[in-house]
Amino acid sequence: MTRLYAAAAVAALAAAPAAACPFCSPTGETLAGEVGQADFILFGTLGNPKRDPADPTAFNKGTTDLTVELVIKDHASIRDKKVVTLPKYIPADPKQPNLKHLVFFKLYNDSLDPYRGEGVPAGSDLPKYLKGAIAVRGKAAGDRLAYFFDYLENPDLVISSDAYSEFGYADYKEVRELTDRWKNDPAKPGQLLAWLKDPNTRATRFGLYGLLLGHCGKPDDAKTVRALLDDPMRSYTSGLDGVLAGYIMLDQKAGWDYLLSVVGNPKKDFSERYAGLRTVRFFWENRPDVIPKEQVLAAMRTLMDQSDLADLPIEDLRKWRAWELTPVVLGYAARESHGGIPIVRRAILKFALAAQQADPANKAAAEFVQAARQRDARQVEFLETLLRDEARPATPPNPPTSATPAPKS
Repeated sequence: MTRLYAAAAVAALAAAPAAACPFCSPTGETLAGEVGQADFILFGTLGNPKRDPADPTAFNKGTTDLTVELVIKDHASIRDKKVVTLPKYIPADPKQPNLKHLVFFKLYNDSLDPYRGEGVPAGSDLPKYLKGAIAVRGKAAGDRLAYFFDYLENPDLVISSDAYSEFGYADYKEVRELTDRWKNDPAKPGQLLAWLKDPNTRATRFGLYGLLLGHCGKPDDAKTVRALLDDPMRSYTSGLDGVLAGYIMLDQKAGWDYLLSVVGNPKKDFSERYAGLRTVRFFWENRPDVIPKEQVLAAMRTLMDQSDLADLPIEDLRKWRAWELTPVVLGYAARESHGGIPIVRRAILKFALAAQQADPANKAAAEFVQAARQRDARQVEFLETLLRDEARPATPPNPPTSATPAPKS
């Protein structure tokens, strides 16, 4: 059951929007990204809500006036208007009488569609933040991310979440462009360490903060990171991968030894060992200059030894075309601990099929595939189809259909 739940969690991660930043998990479109889709964006106060007299019991049928205080993105249809009437009934929230709203609009054949709304507490920086986010959209990556860095721990959850998503959708090379500017700025490592130490920092941020610290911190900062990892009162299950990566970049030997103690301990929780796997992937895919590929492959062998997650490193090795490990990978099929698990057997067979396709002279892979075909030809054919589908170029998705939820309050 543990493996089933773990597999579901991994599948959920795979189904989430692809994040370029290795240890971030952004959600949805960023506010600045949404600007390009909206026809106009207004900030102001909602009032005068009226139900539709023809259907007074409907949830949001009716109208509500938005008194405009700031135009974030202008449009000729609302220019100089002080009040814009929304075609939705949005009653006031008695618990937040001073709440203001940021509303995104689309026009469809002159019909107004307020498709997204964000409630803005009194004194929020959201209007100023969004104006600035729009202003930096076309700037160099370092300038753009430097702007969002200053808002990562803003008390307004909408702002801090959006700033985090901007990092999540940034390319790793853009993150490095930012941190290259910090190498002579002692304030940045101190700020990142303070956030990592703060018990109120959201766990989802640990991965990003650890990664950033690894790029701009000093070797002595590694001791502080290690103390945080060893603190029994703290849990870095979420974001552990980025913290480990940062630790390794600050102190390669001590950090890598610590990583191996995580991925090599089957008594560790699955989520911790999976975080270690993500860290190993990071160094193979992004930083072979820090950890040689031979060390990465040795860590993958350690991970494969654990049957409850062996399919994951085997899949990685297939994608990395690490055919030199063919005898090692295929050897797990004969182990009772591994060969009896369908998901592991399937990963091994996919590896063998890919290895044979890449090198028809790979005798071990060819013999393994032949034996598998004799046992279950349909499964082999199915996996061959999967591999062909993976090799095809991805086609762009259909454009999303418009959704029209009521503005949040």
